Amino acid sequence: MTVFDLSSATLRDLNSALHAIADGANDTEFEVVNPRGSHAVAVGIAKPVSVEVHGSVGYYCAGMNDGGTVTVHGSAGPGVAENMMSGTVVIEGDASQYAGATGRGGLLVIKGNAASRCGISMKGIDIVVHGSIGHMSAFMGQSGHLVVLGDAGDALGDSLYEAKLFVRGTVKSLGADCIEKEMRPEHIAKLGELLDKAGVTDVRPEEFKRYGSARKLYNFNIDNADAY
Repeated sequence: MTVFDLSSATLRDLNSALHAIADGANDTEFEVVNPRGSHAVAVGIAKPVSVEVHGSVGYYCAGMNDGGTVTVHGSAGPGVAENMMSGTVVIEGDASQYAGATGRGGLLVIKGNAASRCGISMKGIDIVVHGSIGHMSAFMGQSGHLVVLGDAGDALGDSLYEAKLFVRGTVKSLGADCIEKEMRPEHIAKLGELLDKAGVTDVRPEEFKRYGSARKLYNFNIDNADAY
């Protein structure tokens, strides 16, 4: 295991080492200590490496992750796992706004709460939040799944496309064109799979409600102008 102490090593040293890993390399386990809220920790990973960050991080941690497994033993600032392509990112604490924004694949697990705009413009990422999420989450969500064990703030799923949203708690309000939908057997099966991947063992998929697009805003219609 390679250890980077960010009280002495630079962030560039860490990210350069992660980017320089050759195909088939054996040394793929990294530990980061004293992150001290640093920004852009472990960004641009393109190999199946494991990164354990001991402490909280600033904005854009694990952005553009493609195949790595990044675990933050603390909380994360804005934009964690933004534009993730594949792999897994786990935040043991809370996440700030727009967690998982524009993510195209992979799994983001937030074991605390997530702030506003969680999953904004998601394009295939799966996000599981053990706590609650803030307002405008999954805004313009195109595909993927957002699973919330707690509550959701105002305007959930505003201008949603085909992302699927599952909330166990209370939804303060739904955004434009987002409606509650039937939980069919295939949705219960998929939700059970996501909960299992996220290490959730004490709740059942049947306890959730599903939300999705009413598909009325795909094309502009003057009759729907007030909903935009």
